Amino acid sequence: MVRFDYVITDELGIHARPAGILIREVKNHRSAVTFSHGEKTAEGDKLFAIMKLGIKQGNTLGVTVEGGDEEAAAAAIKQTLETTL
Repeated sequence: MVRFDYVITDELGIHARPAGILIREVKNHRSAVTFSHGEKTAEGDKLFAIMKLGIKQGNTLGVTVEGGDEEAAAAAIKQTLETTL
């Protein structure tokens, strides 16, 4: 299992467009991805669940990746977050 946190810098936070970009990256890998914020969690391939986390600029997004390609998946998701949010 790989876990990391990412602080959202985008002034709009996570809305439909960046959530969709994250989902596309998650689906490129076999590992299961979970996003979390506070007490809320969302599966990495569920658009509305990710948006329901209510993540705004300055909030911390927790990312947990578990599976056969978890290292590569975590690195790709982190890069996607850095270039998108």
